[in-house]
Amino acid sequence: MEKTKWIDIKGNHDSFNIPHLDNIQNYYRRYSAWHKDGSFHYVHRTPFGNYSFICVDATLSPGPKRPYNFFGILNMSQMEELSSLATESHHSNQTIWFGHYPTSTIISPSPGVRMVMSSATAYLCGHLHTLGGLMPILHSQHPQGTLELELGDWMENRKYRILAFDHDLLSFADMNFEEWPAVLITNPKSLLYSSSSHEPLVKILHSTHIRILVFSHSFITSVKVSIDGVHLGDAHHVSGPLYVLKWNPQNYSEGLHHIDVTVQDAIGKSSTQGHTFAVNENLSLRFGFLSSLILLTDHYILARILFGLTVLVQITLLLIFRYLRKPTLKGPPGLVMLTSFSLHILSKTNTFYYSVLILSLYTALGPWFIGEVIDGQVGTCFSFGVIVGGHFLQGSLTFVVGILQMIFFNLPLMAYLCWCLLLRCQGHSFCSHICHARHFLAVPIHLTMLLLLSWQVYSCYFLQRTYGTLAFFLSPMKTWLVVLTLVLIHKTWTLSPSELRTYIVEMKNCQSS
Repeated sequence: MEKTKWIDIKGNHDSFNIPHLDNIQNYYRRYSAWHKDGSFHYVHRTPFGNYSFICVDATLSPGPKRPYNFFGILNMSQMEELSSLATESHHSNQTIWFGHYPTSTIISPSPGVRMVMSSATAYLCGHLHTLGGLMPILHSQHPQGTLELELGDWMENRKYRILAFDHDLLSFADMNFEEWPAVLITNPKSLLYSSSSHEPLVKILHSTHIRILVFSHSFITSVKVSIDGVHLGDAHHVSGPLYVLKWNPQNYSEGLHHIDVTVQDAIGKSSTQGHTFAVNENLSLRFGFLSSLILLTDHYILARILFGLTVLVQITLLLIFRYLRKPTLKGPPGLVMLTSFSLHILSKTNTFYYSVLILSLYTALGPWFIGEVIDGQVGTCFSFGVIVGGHFLQGSLTFVVGILQMIFFNLPLMAYLCWCLLLRCQGHSFCSHICHARHFLAVPIHLTMLLLLSWQVYSCYFLQRTYGTLAFFLSPMKTWLVVLTLVLIHKTWTLSPSELRTYIVEMKNCQSS
């Protein structure tokens, strides 16, 4: 332990509800081994070269309550600092970057955090971990060749990583705590995790030994090595965890090959590790599509686009049907015609048109709530960001919340109002349409809207519990919207028939023809 260098970094849970870095609740500053906030550069010096470790601190300051610090943010000055650290690391044999957030959840100005770390061999991160068990392995590679390697969490899954440089070739193994023996093959290294732009891969071709690191509480009795299913022999112990076996890499100079190492200890426990390798530098393997999508997509940009599109769709529908000439119904109208007719009714009835239009615009532009975003500090939340303590935190998860609001409430509410108005024009009242022959359709629609309204009410409860009573009462997008919804639904069934006369006559003419 006396040779161990502890480098710990903070994540979003360390910055929850932290008004400033000097706050007494900033436990990272008080209890961590590093004791420092912000990004930094640590150089590990050895007789055969230096190895750089650069920390990326993208945590928010001030740190709001959940859920609005799920994404990290780097401002321009922080990016310049990281660029300077990257320049310093150019004198090292190899460079590892590490941080809590994967690059896909970091908001950063141009040229982007991936480009700044492009000289690194790998970026180590957590945060998403295994996505609740859905992605046990979440690894990918940047276009510039830098590996991005998520690691499962320690708290619940007890995951840890063994990482080693062998002649400046990076190898690693993600392990489960207390599962022994722990095995890491360092030469030949895995082809999937190779980067010709960052590593001297030619050293595999000129190597003389297969090299393996083995760790166990018990004495190691055997380390068996095989390639392509052919047993090559038992590796012998050199020192510490290192075991080696002579080989001739020229025998494997063509194509892909698979190495397996089986280790057994004195108490009968065994472990097998293997991977695909290639001696030819021109060969490569690709990471899975889903893991690359998760790690290499800038999710905050995608969320912005999708949120903007959903708002635009609703506003466009309202404007089109507001000014589009009302169609004449002929014969028994189909579903498409009835849907179009109901949109005409809503868009040309001022009460509903302006209510839904203002709601859509307000969702995009207006403050959603005002409350204690941090304990003791009142802030304001918009779709495009959060203002608290004199700081503006760019929108990220706010856009995701906005998408959910649009898809699971605003748009369904608009559709529900259209349906209710259509029933009115068909001559139904609230009670009569339930007793109508098509009640089997009406009841599920009402129950669906009730379920969505219940979700909106629960959001008001969550708002009060998280951001205080002030947020509950000063929340146009939650509490006020519940009231507005009830008023609009009531209005659809109590609206004067004179305001719907044109549409009622049209429906009667259609039904009688």
